[in-house]
Amino acid sequence: MSGIKQQMISFIERLPEDATWDDVMAELYFRIKVDSGLKDLDDGKGIPHDEVKERMSKWLAKE
Repeated sequence: MSGIKQQMISFIERLPEDATWDDVMAELYFRIKVDSGLKDLDDGKGIPHDEVKERMSKWLAKE
């Protein structure tokens, strides 16, 4: 078995025994968002570190 089904089985097995449906959904949502962000970076859709530092310094200067 491979692919998404195996990933889901592994994902569920790593959850604590007392996990709720809300816990499952929160972890799944987090995993989907992280995977999506990593794919965006692989596709060159990220923002260069220097640009992030510049933007952050502007935002922080406004406070």
